[in-house]
Amino acid sequence: MRGRLWPCIVLAAWATVVAAVSYADPPPGYAFLHYDEALKAARQQNKKIFVYYGRYGCGFCEKTNKESFSDPALKKLYTRHYVISYVDAESGRRLVLPNGERITEMELGARLKAKVTPVFIYMDSDGKSLLKVPGFQTVQDFIKYDQYINGEHYKKKSLEQFLSQPR
Repeated sequence: MRGRLWPCIVLAAWATVVAAVSYADPPPGYAFLHYDEALKAARQQNKKIFVYYGRYGCGFCEKTNKESFSDPALKKLYTRHYVISYVDAESGRRLVLPNGERITEMELGARLKAKVTPVFIYMDSDGKSLLKVPGFQTVQDFIKYDQYINGEHYKKKSLEQFLSQPR
């Protein structure tokens, strides 16, 4: 009897491992640009940039995609307020920065000090970082970050100070 159980146990363990692996690409339905394209578009449109720094196989990226970026109101808000860019943390895709320098998306992550995935970075149209938030974020979190950035509260106070204000 014990000999017959081992294949079942091994199969069940393999199925559990396969089911637990999640994959994350950029959320569908968003017009993500490559970082260098986003910088150009942001300058032309005079918009801020929202950078989603993620990677394939990132469980928290997948969670964010399913639970937050699937929200139609959030999609509408972010599409209206930002030029949005997806940077793949493990990509060797070459980018051309405004100064002509060529780096990979992976190297860009190091420069942005993005050590985990996902990281969400809000930038001005020149690529200056205004706010960086790591990890899973809810729809409400993203809405608050948008209020902080688009209300230009970042010029006067920290995110903590902004979030602690009574509403």
